[in-house]
Amino acid sequence: MDTKSLPPDRNILCLFDVDGTLTPPREKIDPQLDGFLQSLRTKVKIGVVGGSDYSKIAEQLGEGDEVIHKFDYVFAENGTVQYKDGKLLSKQAIQNHLGEELLQDLINFCLRYMGLIKLPKKRGTFIEFRNGMINISPIGRSCTLEERIEFAEIDKKEKIREKFVAALQKEFAGKGLRFTRGGLISFDVFPEGWDKRLCLERLEREGLNAIYFFGNETSLGGNDYEIFEDPRTIGFTVYSPKDTTRLCTEMFFNTPPNEA
Repeated sequence: MDTKSLPPDRNILCLFDVDGTLTPPREKIDPQLDGFLQSLRTKVKIGVVGGSDYSKIAEQLGEGDEVIHKFDYVFAENGTVQYKDGKLLSKQAIQNHLGEELLQDLINFCLRYMGLIKLPKKRGTFIEFRNGMINISPIGRSCTLEERIEFAEIDKKEKIREKFVAALQKEFAGKGLRFTRGGLISFDVFPEGWDKRLCLERLEREGLNAIYFFGNETSLGGNDYEIFEDPRTIGFTVYSPKDTTRLCTEMFFNTPPNEA
């Protein structure tokens, strides 16, 4: 959609989490929801803020670089990579912030810890290095969807990620690190202050009347918690992409857009 064709008085932003809010975890957006968001965009500005890197968000929400043209704002890796109106604004690097010594201590600890975890299956990519965070997955990010679901069920019972995070919090207390769960198979590690609220520093300067945030991991320890609770946003908890559609329809359309 050409931004020149959009009404100039869109001073409300609907800011969405990705996994569990606009898509099932790591899957592509439903075409019907994709179309709905473009209808919503004629009424308000829309943006996404996700923990994944830009390439994963782009893959889930479109083809190629469509995502930065479908949304007014795209914040990847909690907002350490920022796009507005299709253009890259800024990018930060975790290694420059933490330093190599702390970074290697963290990675080495995680590798040792995961070496002691016994699971029905282990795959590959246990540590994924991103611009704004490190993603840790005990089963490995290259697992299949079926293996992902299997691990999630085991994790619910055995609290694998919760215990892992507790060990990290003890080992790295006072080192300025934060740990949050997200999705089904992993958790994120990043510097204090580099949670999803990072994008609000940019948005505060955009002259918006309100920022509505929609996310599914809004309880304590979830990667939507801080931005959900922040006084600069009006937060809404959703439970699925369908729930997101329902809520936005109730808020911004007298009748569903396809029935208007």
